[in-house]
Amino acid sequence: MQQWLQLVAQHKAGQPVGIFSVCSAHPWVLQAALRQAKARGTPVLIEATSNQVNQFGGYTGQTAAQFRDALWQMADDIGLPRSAIWLGGDHLGPNAWQDRPASEAMALSETLIDDYVRAGFRKIHLDCSMSCADDPTPLGDEVVAQRAARLCAVAERAWQQAGGEAPVYVIGTEVPVPGGAQETLQGIQVTTPQAVSVTLEAHRHAWQQAELSSAWSRVIALVVQPGVEFDHHSVEHYQPQALSRFIERQPGLLYEAHSTDYQAPKAYSQLVRDHFAILKVGPALTFALREALFALDRIEREWLGEHRSAQLCATLEQVMREQPQQWSRYYHGSPHQQYLDRHYSLSDRVRYYWPQPQVQQAVDALMDNLRRNPIPLALLSQYLPDQARALNAGELSQDPQDWVIHKITQVLDDYHSACYPEVR
Repeated sequence: MQQWLQLVAQHKAGQPVGIFSVCSAHPWVLQAALRQAKARGTPVLIEATSNQVNQFGGYTGQTAAQFRDALWQMADDIGLPRSAIWLGGDHLGPNAWQDRPASEAMALSETLIDDYVRAGFRKIHLDCSMSCADDPTPLGDEVVAQRAARLCAVAERAWQQAGGEAPVYVIGTEVPVPGGAQETLQGIQVTTPQAVSVTLEAHRHAWQQAELSSAWSRVIALVVQPGVEFDHHSVEHYQPQALSRFIERQPGLLYEAHSTDYQAPKAYSQLVRDHFAILKVGPALTFALREALFALDRIEREWLGEHRSAQLCATLEQVMREQPQQWSRYYHGSPHQQYLDRHYSLSDRVRYYWPQPQVQQAVDALMDNLRRNPIPLALLSQYLPDQARALNAGELSQDPQDWVIHKITQVLDDYHSACYPEVR
């Protein structure tokens, strides 16, 4: 908590510093983030999302405590002190239970919040912006704020009972859809300063009504829509907004920017300068992982032949067609268009399928094949040229998993440069 407040104070004092949030549960993405933190000597913010990790396991099969333990074990293996890891919970609220009545969804959300805080997560994004089954659409600021305050009270009780440092909170009602827009972008409604003021006042009043004045002093950021978003095949690029001037007049508060994936590197620096000092990234990291694994699949088939290869891409396509729950609501059009979206969409629904046993077995077989049959540098260069250059320069090992992690790290490096301009 003190480190968070120090970051806010530094930024408010005029230093163009921030932090980026790694919103992914894939072990190789997490390894990339932890390795980068160790190499650069900076903290790393890892956030679990409510549909990834919850009391029922989420799509990763992990509770908050299990996610924490797995992450800490990774850090121990890498040699990164656990104190360098800042744990956060993203979209904590009814997000995973929107198809249920509000009373039921909020009761489940209370258990979710309690689990996260007791497991040591100390950056809590209170997101009650979505309508439940019996709610109007959209919800008003007052209802969202009252529900967020209700969950904040749960978090405060859990922290006081579990001990440790107090949580810090992120609030907001104009929250971009987790994982990117679900339909084609047709213009983004940038949050106005007037709307931010209404949101802020609604939450401040709700916290007062709930007797949470102490907790309000630890609200460090608001989520708004700064005009950055992506859908299946396009990206809405950041343009400076009048929002930055509003937050300058709010002591102790910054903005948190969601869906910043796929922006140009210079946009991240501009976002931080404009007080979007917390930058969320998720699908872009697993998109880079997919690109690397698809490249290695192609390399393997060319190097070893179809009959000896692990057939990762074919296995993934089969599993996605047999289990369409994670993509069928989002990808439409002709069969060929659905195929292209399944494999190459920026929203990267592929990320939900890596934990599937058949897919994981294919990844393991691919790695084993390439380790037993080292590939020529020229073939690696054809499909992964940056990794081939790093390997040729002695900056990268011969292990193909390290090539994948290197490609993920290239995405992380753009964020790191924007948030830590003095650390290279």
